[in-house]
Amino acid sequence: MRCARGGVTVAAVLLLGITGCTPQTTGSSGPERSAADGHAVSPLDNPDGTKPGLAPLTDAADRAEARALIQKVATKGRGPKTGYERDKFGYAWMDSVPGDVPYAHNGCDTRNDLLKRDGQDVRFRKGSNCVVVSMTLHDPYTGKSIAWTKSRATTVQIDHVMPLSYDWQMGASRWAKDKREAIANDPLNLLPVDGPANGAKSDSGPATWLPPDKRIRCAYAVRFAQVSLKYALPVTAADKQMMLRQCD
Repeated sequence: MRCARGGVTVAAVLLLGITGCTPQTTGSSGPERSAADGHAVSPLDNPDGTKPGLAPLTDAADRAEARALIQKVATKGRGPKTGYERDKFGYAWMDSVPGDVPYAHNGCDTRNDLLKRDGQDVRFRKGSNCVVVSMTLHDPYTGKSIAWTKSRATTVQIDHVMPLSYDWQMGASRWAKDKREAIANDPLNLLPVDGPANGAKSDSGPATWLPPDKRIRCAYAVRFAQVSLKYALPVTAADKQMMLRQCD
């Protein structure tokens, strides 16, 4: 089984509601669409989240493809937050994620996996090929470059694109814990970003928060849709409308 480019097949929602997805090679559109930093990859070319960053979608054909993907997302009202706790999704950045989640069981926690994936000029703790101590991040949300060091860890935070409390309200409260642990550590749902921007987002959906850098908003909407489709989680009607608007 393979993921469809930019999304997943219905058959991918099995067992825990997910399966591993083999990255698709780029089709007739040519080389991967990259950001100005030459590092970030378009979400349309990154259906499993294992490639770095979030490149803007500026081509009309790409934006049409993005809208077609977003149109597949189901909608429903946002449920109550009653009973939500972060630990209902497992402890933070666990490597022992059940199921077929990329990077799981590789001996490195999820946070460091994501810093390695998206960072440039990455340096590791002496004697380690896992613990990142410094790097440069081209932040997709603000468009700025961040010279990050572990001593100032919170300047870069790992964002759950589809926030965990949002997931809870849209149906994850009824999931088995294994599936909640999977979405919390799935690289498709995770982006290292500017800490203050992540704090401003909190648990908002696209109708109430979008990345400050307008160039990235269509790509952000695509990534939100990819997570929604992979985990069969609906979004609110207002969120879907806003997602489509970003790719007009």
